[in-house]
Parts: sequence; structure tokens; C-alpha cells
Amino acid sequence: MSAPLDAGALLDRLADELARWLAQSGCSDPLMVGIHTGGAWVAEQLHARLGFREPLGRLDIAFYRDDFTRVGMHPQVRPSQLPFDVEARHLVLVDDVLYTGRTIRAALNELFDYGRPASVALAVLIDRGGRELPIAADVAGTTLELPPERHVKLSGPEPLTLAYVERGAGREGGQ
Repeated sequence: MSAPLDAGALLDRLADELARWLAQSGCSDPLMVGIHTGGAWVAEQLHARLGFREPLGRLDIAFYRDDFTRVGMHPQVRPSQLPFDVEARHLVLVDDVLYTGRTIRAALNELFDYGRPASVALAVLIDRGGRELPIAADVAGTTLELPPERHVKLSGPEPLTLAYVERGAGREGGQ
């Protein structure tokens, strides 16, 4: 049995790591974008903790996914909200769980439809390995090794909680 996951402690760690990474990278005045749903919840917390000046952006990548034939269209597609111009800006893309890399690929495709950012950094609450695409997080709250049938599910937004789930026992956590 795996140890329980403490969402608050992981958020603290991720905020500290991201602040350190931003200072070392020299990214001035970055914009933050959360991926709907869990990534947006994590991004809300990080945005507030790190005192980002510009509003938080949110992406709903449903139309950019490459797995419609396997999982079908999600019935509650929401429009993305990017209340800023991404052209030549440094972005911090936030998601809850990084697994195969397909969610991040879809998010990058959508972001580039809005313009060409100067850079995109990836911050995730949990990096669980199992990549199918060459995508890596710049900062992570924690890294886990899980078998393919086991996932991590973030529930929220208040409070944010993390739980392990077995395939077929609820939505698969993170792509």
C-alpha cells in the first residue's frame, strides 16, 4: 500500500520549487495557465501563493485531445480563458498529474493557437512517470512510480485532496 498523499504539503513544496526555478531561470513577469480541471485548481493555489500580478489563465483542452476514439467527447467542454496576450511572454503551464504527456501536448497545441510564447515551463503537482511522449516537468511537487493500473486523482477545489485509484474505479488521473 502506498503512503497517503498530502495535497497541502505537495502544494507548499511545488510553490517553493517553482519560486526557486523562476528566480534561477530569470523569467521576468511570467503568466500562469492552469489546465482544466485539476491543473486549474493547482494553478489557483500557486498563483495566490507566488503573488503573480496578471490574472490566471485556464485551458480546456477537450478539443485538442488525441483520444476521442477511445474515450469520446467530454460532455462539459468549457471555453478556455486566457485574459492576456501570450505572444513573446514567459508562461508557466500547470497540471495536477503528469503521466503519458498527452494532456500537455494538447495544451501546448492550444496555447500556440493563441500566439508564440517566449517560453513555456511545466509545473505539476505529481509526476508519476509512464511517458508516451517526450515531455518533462520543469518542477514537480513529487515524483511517484506507479503501475499502469494505478492512478492518482485530485478532488477539489476546496479542499484539494489526493487519492490513489485503480483503473476503472473513477476517472483516470492525469495524462
